[in-house]
Amino acid sequence: MHGNNLKEVVLVGATGLVGSRLLDMLLADVTVSRVVVPVRRELDIQHKKLKVIQCNFKEFAALEKEVKDFDILYCCIGTTMKTAGSKEAFLEVDYHIPLRLAEMAQKAGIRRFIAISSLGADPASSNFYLKTKGEMERDIDAGYRFTKLAFVRPSLLLGPRKEIRMGEKIGQFFMVLFSFMLVGRFRKYRPIYDFNVAKAMISVSNSVNNQRVYESLELEWLGR
Repeated sequence: MHGNNLKEVVLVGATGLVGSRLLDMLLADVTVSRVVVPVRRELDIQHKKLKVIQCNFKEFAALEKEVKDFDILYCCIGTTMKTAGSKEAFLEVDYHIPLRLAEMAQKAGIRRFIAISSLGADPASSNFYLKTKGEMERDIDAGYRFTKLAFVRPSLLLGPRKEIRMGEKIGQFFMVLFSFMLVGRFRKYRPIYDFNVAKAMISVSNSVNNQRVYESLELEWLGR
């Protein structure tokens, strides 16, 4: 945070479900003076606070210079196995890019790093998706130092996606329909809306505690 007490932030994954919601909130936030968004393709948004930087996501040297001493990096990047097409492509997006971003953020002097993970993330999981998310969390936590480092773990996300994921649509329907049955220790598996997660990420980034992981129930509460 600079002399005028306004925050400068980086948002990676601004075209995704949560990322697009988060971008809208940051642009409307009077405590945020500047939002830098690296993208592979054009972003069809213009705003006086917004700067879009074309980036290949293989290296972030140009981005590092642009965001020197920024306050927060929000990492909302992620894909699915179906969209990625292979385990290698999935690992590139959900593991390697977040680690490159953490390295860049540390070099740039960014103080807070908040990343989306997944409910059930565990490096020892037999599920490839959850194992990858768990390894991403573990290796960023072990390898990089920030004033605030946190991973948010939402359950099934609800919201208007740009691409149609039929399997996810069906899953959302039944999860919403029967979510009242998820009680006690299963309550955390209830689906959560994109705007709740985005709002919770802002709340988490402003927190001064050392909590590393925020799971879906807590995100719902923080994102009210």
